[in-house]
Amino acid sequence: MKHKLILVVEDNPDHLELTVLTLQEHGVTAEIVVALDGAQALDFLFGQGSHAGRDTSRQPAFVLLDMKLPKLSGLDVLRSMRANPLTAIVPVVMLTSSSEQSDILACYQSGANSFVRKPVDFGDFTDKLNCLQAYWLGANECPAPG
Repeated sequence: MKHKLILVVEDNPDHLELTVLTLQEHGVTAEIVVALDGAQALDFLFGQGSHAGRDTSRQPAFVLLDMKLPKLSGLDVLRSMRANPLTAIVPVVMLTSSSEQSDILACYQSGANSFVRKPVDFGDFTDKLNCLQAYWLGANECPAPG
């Protein structure tokens, strides 16, 4: 799994720390890349801005994407990803506190692969993250780059 990477896009420092620590403590050996807003996420994915020159043929095994982000919303990031051949098929898991049916529908209509509500309970949160990483890094088969 060391050759794989996960992009975590989260602006809440507490949620970010919990997400990264949970992934690391449950044996994820994939590289974890963090973006604190939607613009940083797109810069990383498309190899621009502070990530200019990055090898964009190496895309995340999956993206954990919060919906409510500064600069560009999670939906805007998702739509940009789906519109670009570099990232059109990268799996995206919307990880959000929203339980609005309109948000769920908008995410799936925009190309999300999954919609996961952030649980309030620490144990439930870590269980969900464990399931996500086990599926997307272990069970799921993605096409080879190129």
